[in-house]
Amino acid sequence: MSFKKSTVKLSDTKQFSKLIVDYVNGEQALRKFYAYSPALSSFKQVIEDKSKEEINRKLLVEVLTEQYERIGITDYKLQITNLQSENTYTVCTGHQLCLFTGPLYFIYKIITTINLAEELKKQYPTNNFVPVYWMASEDHDFEEVSSINLFGKKISWDNPSAKGAVGRLNTESISIVIDELKQIVGDSANAKELMELFTTAYLKHTNLADATRYLVHTLFQEYSLIILDADDARLKNEFIGIIKDDITNNTNFHLVNNTIEELKQVGFGAQVNPREINIFELSDNNRVRIEHNNNETLNLKPEAYSPNVVLRPLYQQKILPNLAYIGGPGELAYWLEYKSMFEHHKINFPVLIPRNFALQMDEKLISQLHKLGFKTEDIFKETDVLIKEFITKNSGDDISLKAEEEKLTANFQEIITKAAKVDVTLKASVEAEMQKALNSLKNIESKLIKAEKQKQEISLNQIRKIKDKFFPAGNLQERYDNFMPYYLKSGKGLIADLKESFNPFEFEMLILE
Repeated sequence: MSFKKSTVKLSDTKQFSKLIVDYVNGEQALRKFYAYSPALSSFKQVIEDKSKEEINRKLLVEVLTEQYERIGITDYKLQITNLQSENTYTVCTGHQLCLFTGPLYFIYKIITTINLAEELKKQYPTNNFVPVYWMASEDHDFEEVSSINLFGKKISWDNPSAKGAVGRLNTESISIVIDELKQIVGDSANAKELMELFTTAYLKHTNLADATRYLVHTLFQEYSLIILDADDARLKNEFIGIIKDDITNNTNFHLVNNTIEELKQVGFGAQVNPREINIFELSDNNRVRIEHNNNETLNLKPEAYSPNVVLRPLYQQKILPNLAYIGGPGELAYWLEYKSMFEHHKINFPVLIPRNFALQMDEKLISQLHKLGFKTEDIFKETDVLIKEFITKNSGDDISLKAEEEKLTANFQEIITKAAKVDVTLKASVEAEMQKALNSLKNIESKLIKAEKQKQEISLNQIRKIKDKFFPAGNLQERYDNFMPYYLKSGKGLIADLKESFNPFEFEMLILE
């Protein structure tokens, strides 16, 4: 079934940084840090600009074809082959290889990317646009990808031997996690479908990169999504000049630091800080930061180099005919540090598109929220604020002492005026007495609220329960929950319903009921 949709401004949710709010609002202070506004109208120019770059399309198609054929996926051959055409471009998102896709926003990022490609095709019909998921297969932080939150419980992949790039990790031991999941999700048709998908993805493929490709491909196979693993010697050879410049001259360290200083001047801090050398040395079981420039590091084979978070965007734009990057608030914050680096290397800086943000709301809990006298958007208020508002609205007696506070302040102001006429030094003494009296009123009001809370405890517990459901552990739902509970309810229709509800140029929080 389709969602009923409403929206809340990002600023009104109190969940987003000033930087991301200013970016989507087009504030002038940030304008110099990006090349194109995040609008459909920007793409005419970015298509023209990207068309002037030399992209090794033939190599890109060759690598993608091999990666797909290696895991037995052949139905995407035409979509991959289209990338050889000069009038075909990509729009891209990137993400870690999180277990079972990780938090919900991973799904949201990909849907935003797919919808953007489709929207561009409508606007520019003579071009083709391919949505791409760039797998962060070379990241080596296993802890960040090894667990999910499901029904209030943390589910973890225990793999003490996990070292090096996560994409190369053997997935055999995930069988234990899948067995645990089976006990949790039950035996409904949707649950069985998910378990079959996870079993095939993780236990019939030998490493996490291939497993993730199969999983994501299956979830989105109707929408022409292409999945790229850039951990490939041939692709890195296209980037080798920039890699060696970074090691030898520390060019990107200086460029990005200069931009960070400019961002600080307009009130924003750094999301990531560059290193003098932004390259790791990669082997089968390790990923080690290169600290010094020497002949040994400069003579490594291309596959042994691994860009860090500073150079990875540059690598992406070097090997893809890419027009836009779709990212979350943290990602867009660090992309805004990189424009001068792109300009130096003469690589086009893409349009930065915020992914869609969404809160999926349970119909029963929404009904409870409304019965308690709140509007849907009130869910973004702090729990204590909701409780105070409820008590104030539903108390049989007026427990607010705001009017008394105003009267008391007015009376004391008269006394202060009289006292000052007699002796100006008395003013401070009277003001101190006024503050004591106001504090006493606040204390009395707190006692009245506490007493009312006890009378309203059932309703207040409902407020806490609703708030915890939509903000688990104090986090936005999309940053905490896995997609499984929603898939168990809706099945394959979940992706289609989300896709229908999302608009890649709607930079607000979506409320989906």
